[in-house]
Amino acid sequence: MHTRQPRFSLLLLAYLAFVSLGLPDGLIGVGWPSIRSDFAVPTEAVGLLLAASTTGYLTSSIAAGFSIARLGVGWLLAGSTAVASLALTGYALTPGLLVMIGFAVLLGLGSGAIDSGLNAYAASAFGPRHMNWLHAFFGLGVAVGPLIMTSAISTGLTWRWGYGLVAVAQVALALAFVFTVRAWTAGRRRTLPAEVPSGAASAPRARDTLRLPAVWFGVLAFAAYVSIELGAGLWGFLLLTEGRGMGATAAGLCVSGYYGSLFLGRVVQGLVAERVGSTQVLWWSLLGIAFGAVLVALPGPGWLAVVGLAVVGFGAAPVFPLLTLTTVERVGAGHADRAIGLQIGVAGAAGALVPGGIGVLISRVDVEVLGPALLALSLLLLLAVYAASNQRARPEVAVVTERSGVRNPT
Repeated sequence: MHTRQPRFSLLLLAYLAFVSLGLPDGLIGVGWPSIRSDFAVPTEAVGLLLAASTTGYLTSSIAAGFSIARLGVGWLLAGSTAVASLALTGYALTPGLLVMIGFAVLLGLGSGAIDSGLNAYAASAFGPRHMNWLHAFFGLGVAVGPLIMTSAISTGLTWRWGYGLVAVAQVALALAFVFTVRAWTAGRRRTLPAEVPSGAASAPRARDTLRLPAVWFGVLAFAAYVSIELGAGLWGFLLLTEGRGMGATAAGLCVSGYYGSLFLGRVVQGLVAERVGSTQVLWWSLLGIAFGAVLVALPGPGWLAVVGLAVVGFGAAPVFPLLTLTTVERVGAGHADRAIGLQIGVAGAAGALVPGGIGVLISRVDVEVLGPALLALSLLLLLAVYAASNQRARPEVAVVTERSGVRNPT
């Protein structure tokens, strides 16, 4: 792959975009009690919003991977951010839950395409350090979202202002993407791998991508990873309180520590991956997740599970960005955008379904089932990454020109 220092303006925009991508996820938790009260709906109605946004996210993240070559990543990011800002404006102005659900689908469509487009661009244009740090900044956005909503409500404004403020930020970001469309496309073309036989005349078709075993093993790896990350965060508190006898305050701090280890791990391991190599850090991280899951699964005092969760979080930290970064090595440059879109889309669906399935197991068996479930998922993740790495596509030798879809031999 040609290495090139990314333009500062694009790098800054990418960081801001990842922060903005996390902001809406952090708003709903604080805002929902007020929303539920205003619309006179039951607490569990939030599930309808989440299901609607997940549907949109899954659809657009997969479609984005197949659309980048036609639209160009710059226009995809600009249009998707505009859609997200429109959806958030709709949240702020919505008269009732049904209308809000419609805007939730729109928000998912915008967010999924932004996520897929940014990850596809970063995988081809940025190194492992920035790839990890970008995902760390997504976590920062999730953390800032509750502060924005809390500030709006505590100062006497309504929850609508929280969404309105984030919508304004998204509009500004969409305009920035519009003004830098050419730079995104040109910067990405210069950094795509140039591998192949001068005889390759046209870009691979969508069905060629879908036939690659490495694509589907990669999809499985992403689904397993996101299930681990979200499952540990969702049910860790319950394990520590009901399973290990910890107090609620201490358990809450420990779960916060789990998310902190994810953030810290991405910052630290981004530097490490750039020095020792993405592949080596990825494999050590996968083994770290499995070791942490073993600690969580072992019967013992609360501190043992806390250490296990921290190890899982620190090990998991670079996995999503590094799996995205190394997608091109597994499937080839011509298939990478589509593969990344599929991976991110299915990961979103798995994140919505699998942690809920773990909850069903907990309710029917015992909260201690969390550890074995995390261990099983970590082993599945290891096997999926191993299988994907051993099903590499044959290298291609062309650089895809995003506007026309023509492949120019280098």
